[in-house]
Amino acid sequence: MRRTVKTSTTQSAFRVALDEQSYRNMLYLLLSFPLGLGYFVALVVGIALGIGTLIIWIGVPILIAIMIAWWYAAAFERHLATRLLRVPVALMGMAAPASLPWWQTLPARLSNGMAWKTLAYLLLKFPLGLVSFILLVVLPVLSIVVMLIGLIIWLIAAPILMLVALIRGASFPERLLQRSFVFVALGSGLITLYLLNGLAWLSGQLARALLGMSETALRLEEANALAARARTQAEQAEQRRRQLVVNVSHELRAPVASISGHLESLLMATQEGTTAPPPATLHTYLGIAHQEAGRLGRLVDELLSLARMEAGELQLDVREVAAQAVVEEVYQLLSPLALHERQVTLVRGAVPNLPPVLADRQRLMQVLVNLVRNAITSTPAGGIVSINLEPADARHLALVVTDSGVGIAAEELEHIFERFYRTDAARSRASGGFGLGLAIVHDLVTAMGGSITVESTIGQGSRFCVMLPTSSPISLKRSNMIE
Repeated sequence: MRRTVKTSTTQSAFRVALDEQSYRNMLYLLLSFPLGLGYFVALVVGIALGIGTLIIWIGVPILIAIMIAWWYAAAFERHLATRLLRVPVALMGMAAPASLPWWQTLPARLSNGMAWKTLAYLLLKFPLGLVSFILLVVLPVLSIVVMLIGLIIWLIAAPILMLVALIRGASFPERLLQRSFVFVALGSGLITLYLLNGLAWLSGQLARALLGMSETALRLEEANALAARARTQAEQAEQRRRQLVVNVSHELRAPVASISGHLESLLMATQEGTTAPPPATLHTYLGIAHQEAGRLGRLVDELLSLARMEAGELQLDVREVAAQAVVEEVYQLLSPLALHERQVTLVRGAVPNLPPVLADRQRLMQVLVNLVRNAITSTPAGGIVSINLEPADARHLALVVTDSGVGIAAEELEHIFERFYRTDAARSRASGGFGLGLAIVHDLVTAMGGSITVESTIGQGSRFCVMLPTSSPISLKRSNMIE
């Protein structure tokens, strides 16, 4: 039993020599001296030079550069401590919003005590690195000296013990001497490893204390970041509300003025004692008023949809939907209108036996109607608009609406899904558009778990692709078949 315990103790003692972490610690300590020397020289010289040149204003950019440099150096040291020493170091601070320039984030960092803790760590890195370097050099040398002393003692003691054994007629304790030498040689090396591991542990605790925020400070900064984010979102919402009021007022002006003007003309023409206008004129005026009233109705519907989405009140009934049936329904609804009003041919196509998509059928219908109407509006007489349903990958169907219209400029594509954005305002007003349809389409598709992209070439047309998740995997070996 004692032998087992002794063997286990010996194995645990020698385990430190086989542990990879011991050599990670040695690498960290070896890097500490040159890094600490570099930090110390750069910080002391930079700060002194910046303060010394403040009179001629050159010192200001120098000090700013030094501040930024020490923050990144501290972040690098945190990375080293985490990767080499495997010490869990907390965050140095919450990430600043990407939209803020550096001259706004810099004062916030300087007012944070974390910045000065990191500066203290970088300045302490030099003396600690010097101690680490000395120990890394001195301790192995001492180990070698101890091993040499042990070897000398062994060489001296061996002949003496051999002579004593011959005189007394006893056996020579050769194994005892060999074990004694091995114990002295390896023991000195193990002591060195234990000391270096201890020094690395102290370095890790220092990094943990000075390179990471405390739990209380981290929670406070998280709360401040959440408050700032909420404040920014509120400001953006208020800005969008104001912009919406301005845009709606602008959009309402034209149809209201048109309806008012034509009704006023009809009232004047039908006053007592005046000659009634011919039926053709009455029909024209009433038709224009009816068309503008329809535009106002569509604007109200679109604004209600946006309001529901903004308030999070948009109710979606996501279930399995036969997308091919929706394509056929939209085709039957808009094909006659496209041909008679715009002289545009509407075609549809679909791969057979496709699985259902996961969507809200009513909202999917709204999405497709908006896309096809836009395509018909932007396509000149004699053009073609196509609706295709095809596999995109094993888990998505692509609902593609393509037209041979005027196309969209490349610089406008990134704004195409913004509210009240129109590539051709005059044409959009003439066709009854308000620049809300594509914004609603984008929000609805996203809410249903899909995505939408657009490709366009001026003079050749546009291609809108809606990606919808399917309820079951798709076999990609099927081929397209246009009906």
